[in-house]
Amino acid sequence: MAVKMIVGLQYGDEGKGRAVHYEAKNASIVIRATGGSNAGHTVVANGKKYAMHLLPSAIIRAEVLSMIGPGVVADLKVLSEEIEQMREAGVRIEKDNFVISQRTHITLPHHKQLDRLYEMLKDNKVGTTGRGVGTTYEEKARRTNLRMCDLFDSEAELKHKIAENLKVYNVLVAEANKLIENGTYEEEKFPMITVEEEYEYCMKYKGTVQEFITDTHPIIDKAIEKDELIIIEGAQSFWLDNDHGDYPMTTSSNPNSSGTASGAGIGPTLINEVVGVIKAYTSRVGNGPFITELNNEIGDKIRDWGHEYGTTTGRPRRTGWLDLVMIKHTKNTSGLTSLCVNHLDTIGKLDKINVCVGYKYKGQTIKHVPIDKQNCKPLYEELKGGWSTEGATTFEELPKEAQDYIHFIENYTGVHVKYIGVGADEKRTIIR
Repeated sequence: MAVKMIVGLQYGDEGKGRAVHYEAKNASIVIRATGGSNAGHTVVANGKKYAMHLLPSAIIRAEVLSMIGPGVVADLKVLSEEIEQMREAGVRIEKDNFVISQRTHITLPHHKQLDRLYEMLKDNKVGTTGRGVGTTYEEKARRTNLRMCDLFDSEAELKHKIAENLKVYNVLVAEANKLIENGTYEEEKFPMITVEEEYEYCMKYKGTVQEFITDTHPIIDKAIEKDELIIIEGAQSFWLDNDHGDYPMTTSSNPNSSGTASGAGIGPTLINEVVGVIKAYTSRVGNGPFITELNNEIGDKIRDWGHEYGTTTGRPRRTGWLDLVMIKHTKNTSGLTSLCVNHLDTIGKLDKINVCVGYKYKGQTIKHVPIDKQNCKPLYEELKGGWSTEGATTFEELPKEAQDYIHFIENYTGVHVKYIGVGADEKRTIIR
């Protein structure tokens, strides 16, 4: 058997989509396992750029079965529009190369309004994308949310489930609108949403997605029995994990490797490889601690050179030096077998590069990540930059300084760097 997992180790946007698409050329199935339309995966293949939010990055490969797993929360509108957009771009999406688990939960219009409402009420704002992902997971945990299989219920059954799901929403909105009316908050009033409105919403987009909805477990079982390669595609990243990340400035799911395996429906003993994807620097969207952040000209240069703007929101990402303390922390918690380092070409444009190798924390020097890492100050080691990766197709063809940078990462983390991204197109990948 061969099951390979690809997960992010920083704050998302590390280039997981690129790595998944590259590995998918030999795969039978690629499973998107967690998260929702707040994820943004960009793939540049054959000179063409594809941006995806819910579809697995392998959807561009028509010969591979792309699957949305049970751990995903899917916005019907976003998914339907994404399918149509990809088809218009010439990507084939049919029942034989794309399926959706009937257990996948659905993000509905009221989830997005709840997202906005919660953010309004918070003093310490998370900086959510407002896509309704967290509130969908909330109602999933409350056991009232809809799943893909519910779209096939009778009208009466489906409306009853929607009514159960809307009860809390309409109570909260009524109270929130009172606060807006009396001037406590300067916001537009929140709409009361009816059962009929959400039922019509479900019916509108059911037509696009219904042919793909199925029980995905037998498909996975068959591929495992036949020893076919399965790729599990992670979303978001380790430090946004709701259990292990920078809580509460996290996502609402578990994008660590264990949570990703669970979202796909594949047990840990079946997974042969766990590839952790990082950038050669660090970036973050939204609020939360960022120890190596660069609020200066260098940070601006990295942002521009690396095109650091959110795939989902378009927001400029915060940028900073590579933090190897954070990466090493994920070695055992993620069960890493190798690393993929992207944007080696970007960081090499700087003549001098700092890498975080420890923290100053409450008067001590530490080399682990404490729960209150906002109290940490970075300790750096300076490395020589000034390299170009142009024309390099093997590790040996990279400039010595670039090789040294990779070796430094390996020596500190104790994890082999197997993949190196040296350009935007997935063909610009060096395998060691």
